[in-house]
Amino acid sequence: MNDETRYILSDAARGLDVPTRRLFLRNALGLGTLAMLSGCDVVDGLSAERVLGSMSDFNDRAQAWLFNPNTLAREYPARMITRPFPFNSFYTPNSPDLAPRIDPRDFVLNVTGLAERKDDWTLRQLYALPRFTQITRHVCIEGWSAIGKWHGPMLGTILNAADIRRAARYVVFTCADLYSGQAYYESLDLIDAFHPQTILAWAMNDRMLSVAHGAPIRLRVERQLGYKHAKYVMRIDAVASLAGIGLGKGGYWEDRVDYDWYAGI
Repeated sequence: MNDETRYILSDAARGLDVPTRRLFLRNALGLGTLAMLSGCDVVDGLSAERVLGSMSDFNDRAQAWLFNPNTLAREYPARMITRPFPFNSFYTPNSPDLAPRIDPRDFVLNVTGLAERKDDWTLRQLYALPRFTQITRHVCIEGWSAIGKWHGPMLGTILNAADIRRAARYVVFTCADLYSGQAYYESLDLIDAFHPQTILAWAMNDRMLSVAHGAPIRLRVERQLGYKHAKYVMRIDAVASLAGIGLGKGGYWEDRVDYDWYAGI
């Protein structure tokens, strides 16, 4: 499924009810899979890998399209907050002292790409935006989960201020933390980017974010798994395609260990 098809499906998903989309998807999966396999000579590992890769890519986009854009992640009472909230990263061992330390006085969030206004945001400006608070469950792909209270502006507020162009279909987050010498990166489509629970958090559990948890700014996209919640966000790019981002699968772990691009929970 190419980017143009994904864009059409994203728009369609706003108007179709869930049962209608499920019926379409069931029929599309049956016909599409047969057509795909009938047109491929799956003999060697490379050919099979290409077929399965194409199917996985379709699955990612289909899941994102099928997922009701109006669904909210469950929120919890304050008494259920996990204390201490776990710290996780690729650093060995998982040590906060190895995480990037960004001086709040020098921090600037760049918003660029397909935007009419390529603004830079200081922390003071981000703090001045309407703040939203939500208590949600963070689910890690490694098998653990924890409940935390997050505070910050909706990502959609910042994207609206940037006046992103019609051609934009995704937003890409570039971060300060380095993995094997490369900055961490992730991406969302516009449905999740403008979801009311997708925020740029600057506080956690009524305190400013710690370095371990992504200070000064981290993404919270509450309907997806933890690796999508980019920490130490430094730049947001509005783009028409993910093809030129990393290896083209939309995120650091998606490119390297084939994590699903759409990690809905």
